[in-house]
Amino acid sequence: MGEILGAGLLAHVPTIVLPEQERLELNEGKEITLVTGLRQLRREVFERDDYDTVVVLDSHWATTVEFVVTAQRRRAGLFTSEELPRGMCRMPYDFPGDPELAFNIEKFADKHGTWITAIEDDYLPIYYATINLWKYLGEGLPDKRWVTIGVCQTGDMEDHLRLGRALADGIAATPGRRVLLIASGALSHTFWPLRELRDHEASDPVHIRTPQAREADVERIAWFKEGRHDKVLDTMDAFWKVRPEAKFFHYLMMAGALGERACTAGARQYGAYENSVGTGQVHLWFDRPAEGWTGTGHRAPSYQRTPHSRPQEV
Repeated sequence: MGEILGAGLLAHVPTIVLPEQERLELNEGKEITLVTGLRQLRREVFERDDYDTVVVLDSHWATTVEFVVTAQRRRAGLFTSEELPRGMCRMPYDFPGDPELAFNIEKFADKHGTWITAIEDDYLPIYYATINLWKYLGEGLPDKRWVTIGVCQTGDMEDHLRLGRALADGIAATPGRRVLLIASGALSHTFWPLRELRDHEASDPVHIRTPQAREADVERIAWFKEGRHDKVLDTMDAFWKVRPEAKFFHYLMMAGALGERACTAGARQYGAYENSVGTGQVHLWFDRPAEGWTGTGHRAPSYQRTPHSRPQEV
């Protein structure tokens, strides 16, 4: 039986893969702590031998009619970002995948009333929400498998929680698998307009796009540290008003895998809460609680569906 050993809500901003001198120039001569935080997280978590697979819940990869799980035996190549090719240009990547896990996750789509497809096409695009974190946390660790799942742009909060439930069951159904989850994405996510943007590239949170967004981010960071995932989930309507990245679907998928409102895992913060051209960024890591991820347990509802209808709980 497989298990989830740890999970993180991690920032993937392009700044972290710029050359050091460029980072210092953008940040008033200081290193951004999103970089030093990832280095510390690698030392304390990702260089351990107690896991074999990392599953990235990628806020930059938006599918439309289903969730997609990467199922290649190996992914390798050069990555240039369509969004910021000046800063992310011909970045090499090479890591094994986990087809067994990917296809096991797919098997639980019907149980949880959703649509999931494992895709093993070697030409499937890859996104920097996965690559940038692999560069810090996976490069140089050749035996660690990496798998990516995208958000679904036609899905809502419930759909992404259902994906997380299927993910947890797929992991449990994969013998001996020891998994780390990464929800790769930001908190609040509104950029400064282009003509103003270069005045707000430093990491100080004073540059977050609005005071309301900064306050909402700080409030949720505090809840995460307290293990109050229930508060985060119960106030999503309020958080959506400050436009979290990908509607916070990356976190919702992770929450679905960890027990949702029953999850009591408290966060360790790596580095500071920082700005990136108006958006709120942080690294938070959740170790598995002694009582397990689900606390009092999570009941998986039963669903029925037809190919052309939304699943209905029964």
